[in-house]
Amino acid sequence: MISVYKLKPKFQQLLTPVLLFLHKNKITANQITISSILLSVIIGILFWNADISKWFFLSLPIGLLVRMALNALDGMMARKFNQTSKLGEVLNEVGDIVSDVIIFFPLIKFQPESLYLIVIFIVLSVINEFAGLMGKVTGKERRYDGPMGKSDRALIIGLYGLLMFFGVAISGISVYIFALLIGLLLISTYIRLKKSLHEA
Repeated sequence: MISVYKLKPKFQQLLTPVLLFLHKNKITANQITISSILLSVIIGILFWNADISKWFFLSLPIGLLVRMALNALDGMMARKFNQTSKLGEVLNEVGDIVSDVIIFFPLIKFQPESLYLIVIFIVLSVINEFAGLMGKVTGKERRYDGPMGKSDRALIIGLYGLLMFFGVAISGISVYIFALLIGLLLISTYIRLKKSLHEA
């Protein structure tokens, strides 16, 4: 299945100089993870208040790109410099879920016509991450299969922020957009659970 996640290896290569710089300055993997969570809170707050200034909508594409970089860096730091820990895993998994909910929640404010679909989208996003974790629970590896995994959702919400910044109204079609995203999330969740069970 097509997913932005497949670009991760090349993205990590670009981040290698940043990784070495952070390690040289004694920044740990867990500190990067916590920074990512705090950044997500800031993005959510700015997004919620974007009716005050349209410039706050840019927190989505810019902030989510930085968040994706931090998410990649914490894993790279943990693996390369032997900083893996149970605390790190918990922070990473719980942090991702909490961060997604915080960032997606303001959609309810700006697209009220799709209220119920947005709620379903947020709930399915959480379920999708748990489905990915099932791969590890069954004794194999965590699943990141798309479509509409974490990276794909970040891309979509980032594009949404750009559209809102440039004044492109999607109210007339938002119901169809979120219905499509929900469908892709259901497919992604099914694939993750199916592959987890198959590998088990």
